[in-house]
Amino acid sequence: MATTRIMPLHIGKGRTESQAISDIIDYVANPQKTDNGKLITGYGCDSRTADAEFLLAKRQYIAATGRVRGADDVIAYHVRQSFKPGEITPEEANRLGYQLALEFTGGQHQFIVATHIDKHHIHCHIEFNSTTLDCTHKFNNYWNTYKTIRQINDRLCQEHKLSVIKEPKEKGKHYAEWANEKRGSSWKAKLRRTIDRVLPTVSSYEEFLAAMRREGYEIQTTRNILSFRLS
Repeated sequence: MATTRIMPLHIGKGRTESQAISDIIDYVANPQKTDNGKLITGYGCDSRTADAEFLLAKRQYIAATGRVRGADDVIAYHVRQSFKPGEITPEEANRLGYQLALEFTGGQHQFIVATHIDKHHIHCHIEFNSTTLDCTHKFNNYWNTYKTIRQINDRLCQEHKLSVIKEPKEKGKHYAEWANEKRGSSWKAKLRRTIDRVLPTVSSYEEFLAAMRREGYEIQTTRNILSFRLS
C-alpha cells in the first residue's frame, strides 16, 4: 500500500526564487538517497537541470501574462508517495511515481520523480512546477486535492497488484446503522472521515498504521487488504 501527501512550497525568508527552487531539487535529487541519481526521472525537463528549467518557465509566464509573483505565491508542489516495505522494487516505485505524477498533472507541468532508498521503506518525492508547460497559468490547488491523488494512487496500486487501504465491504445496512448514519454516527462513515483526516498527516505506511491505532482502531491484514475495527 502506498500513502500519499501533497505540500505547497514557498520561497521562504532569506532566499531568492532561484535559490528556493534549487534547494528543493537538490534535496530530492540527493545521490546518496537515489542510487547516485539512477532513480530520478523527469518530465518536460532534464532532471539534472530541472531547477533552471522550472525558473525559465516562471519567467516566461511573467512575460506572457504580465503577472508578477506575489510574496505568498507557491513556486512548486511536493508530493510524497510511500510504499509498504518489501512490496516493491525501487525501479518499480519510480515508474509508479511517474505514472501518478503524469496522470495527476495531466502532462501540463514539468516534474521530477526521485525515489529514495535510504529508509527501510521505499518512497518517492515528486516535485512539479506550479507553472504550466505552456506558461499561461498555474496549478489550481483545490481544497481536496489530496483525495484526487489518493484515488489515482490507489487505482495504480491495484493495477500493479500492490496492497491498498480498503474499508470493510459494503453490505445491506441494519436499521440501527442506517439510523446512526443519518445522525452522523455510523462507524463506517466515521472510518471514512478518520482515514481522510489521517492520510494527509502521514508520510509512510508505518506512520499511517500508528495514527489509525491512536484513533482507536484495531488493524488486520488479509491477502494484502487492510481492515479496521474499533477497539
